[in-house]
Amino acid sequence: MSRKVTSIMLVIVLALSLVFTAGCGTGASNGKVKVGFVFIGPIKDGGWTEAHYNGMNYLKEQLKVETMYRELVPEGPESKKAIKELINAGCNVIFTTSFGYMDPTLEAAKENPKVKFFHCSGFKTAENMSNYFGRMYEPRYLSGIVAGLKTKTNKIGYVAAYEIPEVINGINAFTLGVQSVNPNAVVKVRWSHTWIDSALEKAAAVALLDDGCDVITQHNDSTATYIAAQERGAYAIGYNLDMPSAAPKAYMTAPVWNWGVYYVQEVKAIMEGTWKAAAYQGGIKEGLLDLAPLTEVAPPEAKAKVEEARKQIIDGTLQVFKGPIKDQSGNIKVPEGKTLNYEDTMSMDMNWFVQGVEGKIEVQK
Repeated sequence: MSRKVTSIMLVIVLALSLVFTAGCGTGASNGKVKVGFVFIGPIKDGGWTEAHYNGMNYLKEQLKVETMYRELVPEGPESKKAIKELINAGCNVIFTTSFGYMDPTLEAAKENPKVKFFHCSGFKTAENMSNYFGRMYEPRYLSGIVAGLKTKTNKIGYVAAYEIPEVINGINAFTLGVQSVNPNAVVKVRWSHTWIDSALEKAAAVALLDDGCDVITQHNDSTATYIAAQERGAYAIGYNLDMPSAAPKAYMTAPVWNWGVYYVQEVKAIMEGTWKAAAYQGGIKEGLLDLAPLTEVAPPEAKAKVEEARKQIIDGTLQVFKGPIKDQSGNIKVPEGKTLNYEDTMSMDMNWFVQGVEGKIEVQK
């Protein structure tokens, strides 16, 4: 009898073990997931990382899932270590939120085929790895309208992080927006070569202000550029989050992200067992991003022009990169009748500035 009981117990234990392994391995068979996030900056940076952190919290509120995160994770090999820590802690869904995490995320995806991975702003995918970003050039264009109407010197400064397509297409879209209302204005670019370093970002902003710029914008993660503008009696357009409190006398608006829209969509699909890896690019129409409300500092005439252009972007009658578009040297880069789509603007062929930009693309990373 004891041998029979022992055999029965072993069968039960083995069966339970197989059920448990199946459930944990996919993170979807029983509808339960644990979601991990890898952040490049601090969760209260006032910009990029805080926007993702807000999206994580929205996900948690909407779907009642457990979440974990690692902040201040450098790009490169150290991000692979952070990913591994999250997996070892039981995360079966991982979002990595900076361009330089792309290859480490892909490596981790190949090594952990039962974990679902999502990489932000890159271009690589795998069977268990999606990439995601958005048409940020849409609100960039709208913010350019605000800047073009505000400037008195016709010199607008742009503090930019790295010479990669994501940043370059934003500069180009912003400049096209500027020139749609003020063809005499120029956009001066200075590279910070950092995603978040308030000292470097502020120094770049000050240099642009010294060069005669009276409106400053950015593709960086801190609020240092707004503060620099306010200290000099100039005006600013932010990025990532709506942060008027950082510099209320200077801040006019910002192109902003709403990452929670995507996070809920994808995790819900995992929980329902319908998820498939894909490349996602949302825009204003999908609610992934938008232009923050204009403050009282913005030019009064900007509101109507922004609302009109925003409506046209949503209904498709305004395409930001519709030709003809010339580069800095006056050469036609986008012929009449052709329009660059998202993939075009995120490819390494986006290594040129539109006419009206003053600056150089010195390094492609």
